[in-house]
Amino acid sequence: MKGTANKRINIYFITIVITLGGLLFGYDTGVINGTQFYFSKYFELTGFIKGFIVSSALLGALAGALGAGVLSSSIGRKNSLIISAVLFAISAWGSGMPAMLPESTTLLVMFRILGGIGIGIASMNAPMYIAEIAPAKKRGTLVTYYQLAVVIGFFVVFLATYFIGANLTEEQNIAYGWRHMFWSELLPAAAFLVLLFFVPKSPRWLMIKGREGEAKTILTQIHGKEVAEKEFVEIQESIHKDEKSEKVNIFSKSIFPIIIIGTILSVLQQFTGINAVLYYGADIFEQALGFGQDDILQQQILLATVNLVFTFVAMLTIDKLGRKPLLIIGGFGMLIGFLMMGFTLYLSDYSNVNAAGLPAISQTEGIISLIGVLIFIGAFAMSMGPVVWVLLSEIFPNKVRSAAMSIAVAAQWLANYFVSQTFPMIVESDANKLQVDGGIWNNALPYFLFSGFIVIIILFVWKFIPETKGKTLEEMETLFEK
Repeated sequence: MKGTANKRINIYFITIVITLGGLLFGYDTGVINGTQFYFSKYFELTGFIKGFIVSSALLGALAGALGAGVLSSSIGRKNSLIISAVLFAISAWGSGMPAMLPESTTLLVMFRILGGIGIGIASMNAPMYIAEIAPAKKRGTLVTYYQLAVVIGFFVVFLATYFIGANLTEEQNIAYGWRHMFWSELLPAAAFLVLLFFVPKSPRWLMIKGREGEAKTILTQIHGKEVAEKEFVEIQESIHKDEKSEKVNIFSKSIFPIIIIGTILSVLQQFTGINAVLYYGADIFEQALGFGQDDILQQQILLATVNLVFTFVAMLTIDKLGRKPLLIIGGFGMLIGFLMMGFTLYLSDYSNVNAAGLPAISQTEGIISLIGVLIFIGAFAMSMGPVVWVLLSEIFPNKVRSAAMSIAVAAQWLANYFVSQTFPMIVESDANKLQVDGGIWNNALPYFLFSGFIVIIILFVWKFIPETKGKTLEEMETLFEK
C-alpha cells in the first residue's frame, strides 16, 4: 500500500509540475488581452503596430516550436522545459520595462518574442514528457491535463488582470497598471522553474542516450519494480525498432495527403477567430459594444469561465460522441455565435455615444452581442480547441508523426500570427467604420469574415475528416486509404 501511494503521488506531482508549462502557455498568450488595451493607449499605437506587438510572441513561438525538437533531443525534455521557464520569467519582467522608456516599443517586442520562444519550447516538450513518463493506462488522461492547464492559464490571467486593473483608475492602468499585469506572470514562472528541479528526466530520452541504468531507476521509482521491468523492455524494443525501420518520405502519395489534411485543419483552427477574441477581447468590448473599464474586465472573466467549463465538456464527451460530431456541432455553435454578434452590430444605431465618448449600442444589443461571443467561445472550447490537438496526435502515421506534427504546428503558429496581425487592421479599416462615418460594415466585418471560414470548416470536416474514436494508432493509418 505504501508503494502504491508513493507511485500515485509521484505520477500526479510530476504531471502537475509539467502542466505548469501549459498554464504559462495560456497565461503568457492571455496576458496580452488586458495589457494591450492599455499599452496601446499609452504608446498611441496604430492598428498595424498594435497587431505586430500582440503577434510578435507568436513569431517567437514559431521559432521555439521549430527548434524544440533539436533542443529536446540534445539536452532532454526536462532541461528544455527549464529553459522555457527562464524565458517566461525574463519575458514577464522585461515586458513591463518599456513603460519606463515610452519612446521604445522595440524592447516590448523583443521581450514578447522571448516569451513566445518559451511557449514554443513548452508546447512541444511538455505533452511529450508527460506521455513518456506516464503509465500506459493513464497516459491519455494525463496528457489531456496539459490542454486543460492551457485553458486554466487563460482563466487565471484574466482574474489577475481584473484584480490589478479594477483597483486602479483607467488613467493609472494606462500609465503603469499594464506593466503590473505583465509582471504578475513572474509568480507562476518562478514556481515552474523551481519545481522542475524536483522532477526526473524522461526515461525514454535517457535510454536513447544510452543511460539505461538511470532510466531503469526512474521507471522503478514511478511505476514500481514489476511494471518498470515491463516498460523498460518495451522502450528497448521500440528504440531498436525505430533504429532498424526504413525512413519514410513525407511526400509519398500515401502520406502527403494526410499531412495536407492535418495541416489545413490546424490552420483553420486559427481562422475561426478564437485568438482575435482572446487577444483583443478588451478592444471588442469597448469599441464594438461600448463597455467601460469595469465592464470590460468583468466580461473577460466571464469569457474565460465559459472557455474553462466547455473544455471540461469536451473532455467528458470526446470518447463518447467522437471527434467528428464534436467538430461539426461546435462549428454550427461558433457560426451562430458570430452571426448573432455580426448582425447585431451591423444593424445597430451608433449615432449615440456613451459616457466615455465612444459609440454605444443599446443595452439589449450589447447583451445579444455578448451572448454571441460567449456562444462562440463555448462552442470552440468543446470542439476546435481540444479536438484538433487530439486529431493531430492521432491521424499521422507512426513513422512520420514527429515531422508531420512539426509541419502542422508551425503552420498553426503562422496562421495565428496572420490573424493576430490583421485583426486590428481590419477593425480600423474604412469598410469596417461606423455607417454614420461612411463605413459599410458598421463594426461587423471581422465577424462575418470569421463566419465564412467557419462554414468552410464545417464542410471540410464533413468531407475529409474520418471518425477516429476507438481506433488504435496503427488502425488510423488505414482510414485515409479510401
